[in-house]
Amino acid sequence: MLFDLDGTLIDSAPDLGAAADQMRLDRGLSSLALESYRPMAGAGARGMLGVAFGISADDPAYESMREEFFGNYEKCMSQRTVVFHEVAELIRQIDQRQLLWGVVTNKSARFTVPLTQAMPLFATARAIVSGDTTPHAKPHPAPLLEAARCLGVNPSECLYVGDDERDVVAGNAAGMYTVAATYGYLGSQADTQAWGAHAEINSPLALLQLLANA
Repeated sequence: MLFDLDGTLIDSAPDLGAAADQMRLDRGLSSLALESYRPMAGAGARGMLGVAFGISADDPAYESMREEFFGNYEKCMSQRTVVFHEVAELIRQIDQRQLLWGVVTNKSARFTVPLTQAMPLFATARAIVSGDTTPHAKPHPAPLLEAARCLGVNPSECLYVGDDERDVVAGNAAGMYTVAATYGYLGSQADTQAWGAHAEINSPLALLQLLANA
């Protein structure tokens, strides 16, 4: 059983937003509310800088601003980040049933490793695959295939839960059963039914009911 990280297991939007908002404050701009950042938290630096400054990845200033954002985030990434409601109970029951589980995220190991090591939730995770663990990030299936290898299971025996379309695309390409988590950072325009997931859940514990009905 595999999970995306931000927006699926943990709510990191407050720290991601704070890192971008600090850049606004450093430039003499007014602060933006967390709710301005939250819908784009799943897109990482690209999403946060888009909200804070209206720039995209092809902007000439993007690379330097992204590094500034990364520096800010590195300083605060565990200050406000919390586990989503019901996730701790979900993982407890997964462990109780002796099911193997892990994480596949596009977050780079620079952040994934210290963050997951600092949170007790991940003590029993058998695989932590970051965005730079393999040569490709999601929506490429390579990170998911690597996670299945770490778990020692066939990809077709894996279930992948994520809150973004790229999670579903990657999981389907890897031959896994895909589940769209609709409680995460979905923007108002997201049409989850168009993603092609095998199932949807509107809360973490709904996954257990899905497993029971499988």
